[in-house]
Amino acid sequence: MINTSSTPELTQLSTPAIQAPSTIDDREEKTATPTLAEVPIQEDSTLPPKAPSRPDSVDIDLEKVPPNNKVIEDHAVDDAFPEGGRGWAVVFGSFLAEACTFGLVNSWGVFQAHYQEVILPDVNPSTMYTAWIGSVQYSLVFLPGLFAGRLFDIGFFHPMLMSASCLLVLVTFLVAECHQFWQFMLVQGIVTGVACGFIFGGALPVTSHWFKKKRSTAFGLSATGGSYGGTVFPIITRNLIPHVGFSWTMRILGLIILAHLALANLLVRRRLPPVKVAGGLFNLAAFKSAPYSFYVASATIAYLGIYACLTFIDVSAGNAGISSDFSFYLVAIGNAGSGCGRVLSGILSDKAGALNILIPFSVLAAAFTMIWPWCTTKGSLIAIALLYGISSGAFVGLLPVPVAQLGGTGDIGRRTGMLFTIASIGAVVGPPLNGAIYSTYNGFHQVGIFAGTHVWLSSHGKSTNNLSVT
Repeated sequence: MINTSSTPELTQLSTPAIQAPSTIDDREEKTATPTLAEVPIQEDSTLPPKAPSRPDSVDIDLEKVPPNNKVIEDHAVDDAFPEGGRGWAVVFGSFLAEACTFGLVNSWGVFQAHYQEVILPDVNPSTMYTAWIGSVQYSLVFLPGLFAGRLFDIGFFHPMLMSASCLLVLVTFLVAECHQFWQFMLVQGIVTGVACGFIFGGALPVTSHWFKKKRSTAFGLSATGGSYGGTVFPIITRNLIPHVGFSWTMRILGLIILAHLALANLLVRRRLPPVKVAGGLFNLAAFKSAPYSFYVASATIAYLGIYACLTFIDVSAGNAGISSDFSFYLVAIGNAGSGCGRVLSGILSDKAGALNILIPFSVLAAAFTMIWPWCTTKGSLIAIALLYGISSGAFVGLLPVPVAQLGGTGDIGRRTGMLFTIASIGAVVGPPLNGAIYSTYNGFHQVGIFAGTHVWLSSHGKSTNNLSVT
């Protein structure tokens, strides 16, 4: 340490720095210049007042949804929809998932014909029993929707999708080893239906995480996967069976499904974090909303008849004397038309509102279903298959869209799951009931009237909601 008292030079140097009087220049430098933050700014009264800042998140009790027609939005993510980009990859992944679920289920007609003629000809009455396999399979695509939707909401989407995908591939290989009715019912009816249901129930609502303004278009594009699968799988099956046999045909289908679902698992991703939603599997408060309740009821009624034409058009063509080699392709034509209807209706509904497009297309589907039994020539059957496919495709593609917009994004899986689980009642009863009507009257005219009337009643039920979901 330096002792300044014994060092006069240092004392002389340090003293002026402390005690020297300030000069004029020094006083000018010490004059405080106000900073920009210290200068008061008068607000311009002509400018509009600032909007309050938006909270980062909003807690919504989804069990207490008010029973009115007002659309409840998840305010935390309302402005964050990408409307494209990575979302289109998700749409393509959902397309592949629907191809392996609804596409496979919509191919049931070719399996039923083969079972009746080759594998299960001794089952009496063969038509009714084999129809139950397809009916159970089809209904189970919807029935697990409640569980799949709940798992989706709480964050178990990817494990569910991967597990169900592995199960579907496995049971497709196992169908090749079936020889008796109960084996086909268990493997192809029940287990295949459940696997498809969990895949479909998860891949469907994830599209809503990425789109809002273009949501109907996105749903329509992903729904065309069912038309693609329903067109391709029957043609592959019908042409492979004579060359490689039924068992190897199923193994080849299993490999095709494996490739599709592997890519779907890589592409489909949820964007929003899981939401801790109060309540159990059912949100009973949602049914206090009259529009939602009417919508679920009308969808259930529609499934009593919406697929009657697609299921029996090849049989009716055979009864009219049309070659089975040609009548088989009527199902593929109907599925191709369905794909066009799903895309077209999705684009239109983004502009005019989902229900404003869904209702008139449902009326057209009812009319074509009633007209179908009177078509007995190749030209008329091709025309009715195409027109019916377009109109029914709009129904399938747009059905979940109003539900997605009648509540918050965090609860979308559960609401959609409730819709499809309840609608599965109509899906499981419809085909056997239509088959029983055919067996009773030995013709499809009564079937067309019954099925078409229920589809028309469904469209009337939707219109009474007085909703315009845009």
